[in-house]
Amino acid sequence: MATAVQPRTRPLPLPAHVRLPALRHFGPNWYAPVMGTAIVAGAGAALPYRVPGLRGTCVAFWAVSAVLLAVVLIARAGHWLHHPDQARAHLLDPAVAPFHGCLSMALLAVGGGTLVVGRDVVGQSAAVAVDAALFTVGTGVGLAAAVAIPYLMAVRHRARPADASPVWLLPVVAPMVSAALGPLLVPYLPEGAAREALLLACYAMFGLSLLATLLILPMICARLVRRGPLPLALTPALFLVLGPLGQSTTAVGQLADVAPGAIGEPYAAALGTFAVVHGVPVMGFALLWMALAGTTVVRAARRGMPFAMTWWAFTFPVGTCVTGAAGLARRTGLPAFEWLAAGLFVFLVAAWAVTGFRTLLGLRGGVLLAAPEPALNGGDGRPGARP
Repeated sequence: MATAVQPRTRPLPLPAHVRLPALRHFGPNWYAPVMGTAIVAGAGAALPYRVPGLRGTCVAFWAVSAVLLAVVLIARAGHWLHHPDQARAHLLDPAVAPFHGCLSMALLAVGGGTLVVGRDVVGQSAAVAVDAALFTVGTGVGLAAAVAIPYLMAVRHRARPADASPVWLLPVVAPMVSAALGPLLVPYLPEGAAREALLLACYAMFGLSLLATLLILPMICARLVRRGPLPLALTPALFLVLGPLGQSTTAVGQLADVAPGAIGEPYAAALGTFAVVHGVPVMGFALLWMALAGTTVVRAARRGMPFAMTWWAFTFPVGTCVTGAAGLARRTGLPAFEWLAAGLFVFLVAAWAVTGFRTLLGLRGGVLLAAPEPALNGGDGRPGARP
């Protein structure tokens, strides 16, 4: 791709071969591989079974996710530095803007993985410090995205009902990830007001994300019923709906676990009851949606569904269902939830392996970093097409 000549007024312009023109189309959706890798570590650690080698495998996945996060952060910084026009265009593009919520979830997922399994490598104190830093930044970014992206959708994007997509959930689900991972830090805070404040803040973010999801989900369902299936390349995005469902189940379970040390009775006991009362029905709906999304993906595959970055939707949302089911198994003692968590984890690992391999092939061939063709932006195009 030809690179525009830098103005003389700009100090120290970089040569064309240093500007890395491939970064021009390196969008925020590239945080998805970070999320999809980190959730394998978190989900594996949450399983109710103790399998030889599982802990070490989870540590390896966490390490890979941490490296991926550093690489993607650097690449995204280069994107903003050398291609600010394209970066602004991404914010104003209704097909790309929602993916800015992925930055928050990538930071949170790697931070949570650091405290859950990464402590085996870096030590307890360092793990707490890293998680606290990434949680603070990730939560701030997530809350900003939860406000800014819907605002842009309302005043700049002018989306139509026919444009409704599960991708719209990405900015508003980020606070739910904070609600699910915030409880990990509660025991490390001083007893009293600090613990209670973080606990209740996580519940507030849980409510924020859940209510926003309940506003968006009917629009997605209406679009499917009235307009038919999504474009082929966008079909895997149906699995994104599992994100707020599994993550909300995980959140209430994690919060209930730390509630006795952060808030007094009768609230602690009530929150434990709420974890089951909320989690079981939501997990039931998640299984229903998983069946619907799965059959739709099979239909799209039979019609030639191409590989796209949307395939990463098979990883992180499914991983949240693993942690949600594992939490219900721990709280209810039912083997059915243990089997569900294990079965979903097997699917998660398989999906990660296939999607990761196809992503590497796409990077090697350059197709995933190529400019999307205007005629293919609706999602039926070649693998590099948006979103």
